[in-house]
Amino acid sequence: MNSEKLTKLIIDALDDVKAQDIVKLDVRDMTTVTDYMIIASGSSSRHVKALVDNVSETAKKAGHRPVGVEGEEGGEWVLLDLQDALVHVMLPKVREFYNLEKLWSIVPTGDATASDG
Repeated sequence: MNSEKLTKLIIDALDDVKAQDIVKLDVRDMTTVTDYMIIASGSSSRHVKALVDNVSETAKKAGHRPVGVEGEEGGEWVLLDLQDALVHVMLPKVREFYNLEKLWSIVPTGDATASDG
């Protein structure tokens, strides 16, 4: 499954369980860790967990096993690593504080180690 199809599968799975404010970020030019980041909000810790569980199960059924999951205990921010896509599901207050959309929209301007002359 290519990364574009995987992101569609993730977004559909999030939408099925009523995720809020789903955003897809193409980070292929910024990192080699993943191709896409999908960010979504849940209305409660329980909702965040349900969203991640649904994405995980949907991905498994499609033959794409998650590499790892972090943050399930607290439920305020859960990260699901599907290799070609990282899924961040957060409570709105946590999402607003960390503002990953802005962080990952910053484009490098050049080599910070280069001397000015």
